Amino acid sequence: MSDTNKKPQRIAKEQEVAALNQLFQDSQAVIITDYRGLSVAEDTVLRRKMREANINYLVAKNTLINLASKDINADLTNYLEGPTSVAFANDPVVAAKILSEYLKAVKKGSIKAALLDNKLITAAEVDALAKLPSREVLLAQLLGAMQSPLAGFVGCASGILRQLVTVTDKIREQKEAQA
Repeated sequence: MSDTNKKPQRIAKEQEVAALNQLFQDSQAVIITDYRGLSVAEDTVLRRKMREANINYLVAKNTLINLASKDINADLTNYLEGPTSVAFANDPVVAAKILSEYLKAVKKGSIKAALLDNKLITAAEVDALAKLPSREVLLAQLLGAMQSPLAGFVGCASGILRQLVTVTDKIREQKEAQA
């Protein structure tokens, strides 16, 4: 069937599936949530937080999400029931943290599951991911761990130099006293 013979609704759905498919392929993490119970104002706050973190957050029909996920060989059928929103992110910890904390704060909605590098993980695993420190904190901890031995070495080396100077000074004082 050519594009000229297709109905506009079908073309729009095909375009939406193609856009979702691209988001699935471009994202390291895809978090599927049930947004049931969120008011428009609460959803707007969540969308703003997600946008500030460069996370694509959208509501789509379950059938379209399912069609788009087929290309990455993910079977999301069991999680695509009821109202569904999807967060597409490149930093899974940040996305999990924002969604988990916000949904717990408003006591509405829930995380259904997630895809992490195209591998399905449960809602409990998403909560565990949300409890991890952010990427920046982990990098700072790694840098601190790498600097710690160097700082210890510098302290040790300066202590040896300090002792050498002290011993040399004592020897000089003894020679001056003998002369």
